[in-house]
Amino acid sequence: MALLSVAEALQRVLEHAAPLPAEDAPLTDAAGRVLAADLKALRTQPPADVSAMDGYAVRAADVVRTPVQLRIIGEVAAGRPFAQAVGPGQAARIFTGGVMPPGADSIVIQEHTKRDGDVVEVDQPAAKGRHIRVRGLDFRMGDRLLAAGHRLSARDLQLAASMNYACVPVHRRPKIALLATGDELVPPGTQTAPGQIVSSNTFALAALVRGEGADFADLGIVGDRLEETKAAVRRARDADVDVLVTSGGASVGDYDLVQAAFDAEGMDLSFWKLALRPGRPLMHGTLGRIQVLGVPGNPVSAFVCGFLFLAPLIRRLAGRSDLSTPTESAVLGCDLPANDERADYLRATLTAGPHGPIATPFGLQDSSMMLPLAKADCLVIREPYEPAAKAGERCAMVKFER
Repeated sequence: MALLSVAEALQRVLEHAAPLPAEDAPLTDAAGRVLAADLKALRTQPPADVSAMDGYAVRAADVVRTPVQLRIIGEVAAGRPFAQAVGPGQAARIFTGGVMPPGADSIVIQEHTKRDGDVVEVDQPAAKGRHIRVRGLDFRMGDRLLAAGHRLSARDLQLAASMNYACVPVHRRPKIALLATGDELVPPGTQTAPGQIVSSNTFALAALVRGEGADFADLGIVGDRLEETKAAVRRARDADVDVLVTSGGASVGDYDLVQAAFDAEGMDLSFWKLALRPGRPLMHGTLGRIQVLGVPGNPVSAFVCGFLFLAPLIRRLAGRSDLSTPTESAVLGCDLPANDERADYLRATLTAGPHGPIATPFGLQDSSMMLPLAKADCLVIREPYEPAAKAGERCAMVKFER
């Protein structure tokens, strides 16, 4: 099978995915999720004319000329309306959020008054409508304020709550299962024997999954045995996951059994092998409705493939439209040789420069080296057959979040 470009591979991954069905989620569980339907206001905000300041509700006609004395007939606090009308020569003590009493059409702030018992002296005029938040100033019942497909921020949740929604219709969270393969792998905290390696890919991929707002199921580590691998695939099916991600075992060695296990379980293979470094032996297919991603066992390859393919897939399933991390421009911090037939994604650091950020790739880019990945701020992208580049030239990059 011919090597695919990164762009074509991503297209194949995403074309098999659609936003997951809707469910009603409480506002406390809706942050970062995508609306599956429009939200229309269930109430008007504010529901009545209310005071925007602490002071006195008056008739503007009574305070055209100041100083003037008015008789206080009552008090209005937020949540405690005052039904009596304010007549000529009268005022009502009012606090921020209090409903304007009948007859009053202006607020005199308390800094412009002096009170003596039931009499208040106003020393500055207040025009009609002054310091009043009129009914519907923010929104009105029936207004469409949040649209389907919108990803909910903290500010959106505040708005939805004020619209009187306790729950909102959002796309279901994707459920991702992770499976590590290899006789050599042992969990962190294990006293390793000769030939053993501490498993690390699951933890990076699980953090990526959670960071994208998806649920995560750990299927553990399976050895290089076909029946054991097939049994793990069946566990993923039984768990009704949306995506199964395997780490390792997808290459061409005698002990690379992941693809054989999927074939035995009826997977429809989409592709295997990309024009990508690191990450050439990436596998993708479908197992019924389950999407399958087989990332390489080398830790840097596993993370880069997760960053480039798993994250966009999760976003598509969650209903998002911002599928991929945007490519940005930077100044190259060192010389780079001409590239071969594979796209390179080089771990690099970023520093500030007079013409924008300077991206400097690490000298060693071996896909087993996790320390440079942990220190990297970005991946510098080198397209297939790109000619040699000099320090100071422009380059493309994708930034990591910190």
